[in-house]
Amino acid sequence: FYTDWAWTSFTVFSISQTLMLVVGATYYLTFTGVPGTATYYALIMTVYTWIAKGAWFALGYPYDFIVTPVWLPSAMLLDLAYWATKKNKHSLIFFGGVLVGMSLPLFNMVNLITVADPLETAFKYPRPTLPPYMTPIEPQVGKFYNSPVALGAGAGAVLACTFAALGCKLNTWTYRWMAAWSKW
Repeated sequence: FYTDWAWTSFTVFSISQTLMLVVGATYYLTFTGVPGTATYYALIMTVYTWIAKGAWFALGYPYDFIVTPVWLPSAMLLDLAYWATKKNKHSLIFFGGVLVGMSLPLFNMVNLITVADPLETAFKYPRPTLPPYMTPIEPQVGKFYNSPVALGAGAGAVLACTFAALGCKLNTWTYRWMAAWSKW
């Protein structure tokens, strides 16, 4: 049974992971112009999350308590959209954004549902003082009714195209900044 704090963090997690993948991958993809760059970016970031998860595990937390995002399949779809539309930036935003928006929140939602219960973990691995959000609450009936996990997945899906457009715009700004400071 999850606390309100844990559910809210799931919403934030879904939206933030969508933001990080789509903006970063789109930015590097359009900057290099090489399909495959998004997948490469996702692979690097995934390895970083594994390292971070290892650090948490080394601190004594159970391995399944820390969530690592599933980015690679969605990044592959982003690359595919860019390649299949012959490097059309607008198609990347619409098609790539929709593909990531439909896939990434789904992967993250499945990922989040299987994570260990924070409240249960708090009692299995007690700390000297119990934070307010870890205090016992009555069991929730209907675990996924009005679920912030689904809310986060839905919001991530809706915002993915906007995030892709932001990644492309950041790329444009980078080129303009480079041109403005170029001595050639």
